[in-house]
Amino acid sequence: MRVGTNGRSTAGAVPRGIAASALACLVFLAPAVLAAQSAGALPFAVGERFDYKVRVPRLGTVGRGAMWVEGPVDVRGVSTLLLRFDSRVRIGPVSASDRTSSWLDPRRMASLRYEKRGRSPLSRRDEIVQLYPEEHRWTAANGDSGASPSAEPLDELSFIYFIRTLPFPADTTYRLVRHFDLARSPTTVRVVRREALTTPAGAFRTVLVEMRVRDPRRYRGEGVVRINFTDDSARLPVRIESTMPMVGTAVLLLESHTSPATGHVTRMPGSARDSSAHVHR
Repeated sequence: MRVGTNGRSTAGAVPRGIAASALACLVFLAPAVLAAQSAGALPFAVGERFDYKVRVPRLGTVGRGAMWVEGPVDVRGVSTLLLRFDSRVRIGPVSASDRTSSWLDPRRMASLRYEKRGRSPLSRRDEIVQLYPEEHRWTAANGDSGASPSAEPLDELSFIYFIRTLPFPADTTYRLVRHFDLARSPTTVRVVRREALTTPAGAFRTVLVEMRVRDPRRYRGEGVVRINFTDDSARLPVRIESTMPMVGTAVLLLESHTSPATGHVTRMPGSARDSSAHVHR
């Protein structure tokens, strides 16, 4: 088993089980982080975009979602990538939306600013947060503030991009004390399995990764997000399963991907047999 914190992994003991037993075996490593992951080596860049359809069991397609990268944007003298996520769903006359933005310093993989605006008939959520990595603290527009457990803090959106930089050996669990809000740490990331997956964009070889996140407001405790990343260096998130207001469990399935290098929109990448991704056995 391989376990780690802050994005590092080490060889460990053979696992005795999962969940609580596995978490009890987790070890902490020095936060010297993937310093080797320079901005130029990141699997994402300005211009990348994912478009999804949102599906709900028994209801079918209920909306659309998108995730993309803008920038560079200056935040307090630091050049950042502006990460965006936008989803809208409608069931009959009732609709809900979620707009999230994260200003990420790609050199340190640290978030400097975070905004979230969620609307549904059942809830209303607005967050505007400034993060100060060197000072291990954050402040919110509503007057809230707190300590950060890391000098490389992340928010819920930048976390997904950070996970794309991690190696995914089989039977690996990461314990990441990286959320900017101490009350929402740690986040555990477990490599579940490798599997072939078909979405409206085509067929892919993927790695299924499970995130367990702490968010008392949204999940009333712990929430689970399951993401299928392509099993290659690009780590494209082709399927995301999580809980959404009003609809419960929802699945985002990739419809198209815009490459940051060429601007080319990929809609039908071919079969899993033709994929350049390698499946580790």
